[in-house]
Amino acid sequence: MARWTIDSPATVELGDFAALRVRLVSGSVAILAAQGRPAIDVSALSGQPLLVTNDAGILTVGYEDMRWDGLLGLLRPQQRSADITLTVPPECPVQLAVVNASTTVSGVSAGISATSVSGDLTLDAVNGTVNAKSVSGDLEASDLVGGLSFNSVNGDLTLAGGLLSQLDAKTVSGRVTADIGLPDGSGARIATVSGEVVLRLPADQGARVELRSASGRVRSAFDGVFDGGGYGPANASGSIGDGAASLSVTSMSGDLTLLARAQTAAAGVATQGGAR
Repeated sequence: MARWTIDSPATVELGDFAALRVRLVSGSVAILAAQGRPAIDVSALSGQPLLVTNDAGILTVGYEDMRWDGLLGLLRPQQRSADITLTVPPECPVQLAVVNASTTVSGVSAGISATSVSGDLTLDAVNGTVNAKSVSGDLEASDLVGGLSFNSVNGDLTLAGGLLSQLDAKTVSGRVTADIGLPDGSGARIATVSGEVVLRLPADQGARVELRSASGRVRSAFDGVFDGGGYGPANASGSIGDGAASLSVTSMSGDLTLLARAQTAAAGVATQGGAR
């Protein structure tokens, strides 16, 4: 087993590995896919030294006294902070656990599992399955391709572009904003308690749609998604296009808005039907 102890800013070449695990308290983590030699660059460090090990192809970055089973080991009074950048193979799966460190992952084409207390996670051009959990940390992703599971208390989810084969998002008060496409056979399920949800799909998207809020407002820009009418919970449901995907959005008190992304710059987006 290869082992490095880093107690000051340094750059270390890591050799080959097949999977990455990172555990930090504070600071920042950047994980960048590259074809060159994998390395770790530590630009700032305070508190305990970082321990880096390569055990049977699993590279682990963390601290000597922290085990991998949950975040309880991270919630200690000692001040620990590190700013690190890791270059990894594009096909390297990533497992993250942080308290309030901010994390960026770019170009990875394998699975990502991330757990955070209040640290934010940013994904750029990631291709694969993402499973993210946080208390108050936000998740922002651009050009995400694959599946996404997001579970948070009051963290926000923002998706800018991408094609999602599966989306499962749950928040209590976090806001969900997504401008995405849903391929044929895909499914998207979003549930909040009080968080607002704003979705934009291509104007030619095919999907079966159900939007429901117990006390919030529901709006749809698609002609095929009709207001249920009457008293009680606000809802809009129906099929758009060929109905080849499925979309379900529910909330207790959050407002729900479904928008259409115009196919040309000259096309406008109308808001109609399903408004309360």
